[in-house]
Amino acid sequence: MKSPLRVGIVDFLNSRPLAWGFLQGSFGDAVVASYHPPARVADLLAAGEIDVGLIPSIEVLRIAGVSIVPGTCVAATREARSVLLLSRGPIDSVRRIAIDRNSRTSVALTRILLAEVWKIEPELVVQAASPHGVAEGFDAALLIGDPALRVDRSPFEVVDLAAAWRSLTGLPFVFAVWAAREGLGVQDLGPLFDRSLREGRLALDVMIEQASSELDLEPSRVRSYLTENLRFDFGAEEAAGLEEFYRRARDRGMVDSPSEEVA
Repeated sequence: MKSPLRVGIVDFLNSRPLAWGFLQGSFGDAVVASYHPPARVADLLAAGEIDVGLIPSIEVLRIAGVSIVPGTCVAATREARSVLLLSRGPIDSVRRIAIDRNSRTSVALTRILLAEVWKIEPELVVQAASPHGVAEGFDAALLIGDPALRVDRSPFEVVDLAAAWRSLTGLPFVFAVWAAREGLGVQDLGPLFDRSLREGRLALDVMIEQASSELDLEPSRVRSYLTENLRFDFGAEEAAGLEEFYRRARDRGMVDSPSEEVA
């Protein structure tokens, strides 16, 4: 009997359209899906404990032997709304930033933008996310995922990292991709993951209703986030944006280890 495909899914709203078919059991016993924080999905894939994972895009350069499953991703053409740098004052005066340990791609993107746009290299420190946005002792915080959708922005200077990347490069930003361990044929897997996304799009109204209740967000905000802010098709523009991100990350020595990005 053939073993089921082990799929690791990120436990954020932005993964639901991609993972809907898996979460609803549409593939029966052929797929076993599990939910994890983004960095944990990458670690499980690196350890061979899952076969395919929705991983931070930077991790494709760090995990030996993995390949991107074509067709789908989590990207933003302009504002993402769920990857934010919140600052108590002007960004160019920031010296110490709190980051979530799961924000590996966003940390790399933050470093690139701070260096190339604001010409600064502040200290980045792993810190539990503050419900108020920026914890005491920090000038700024990097907030990702569902907490970024709910945070009160009013006390802060706010940079949407996808929008800043677009201004810098003219390209969309790819935050996460499906990646498969060595030995799996990614071209053969593509239709499976395309089907899961198609089912998610067909169930969009149900998904919005569920997420609105769970996250205490207006349904209209959830809908605009999933349909206007995020892009799930991995096309030519997304591929160009990802390659540009990889080029800049390599140039700045960010691909060897996630531990090298933070203090």
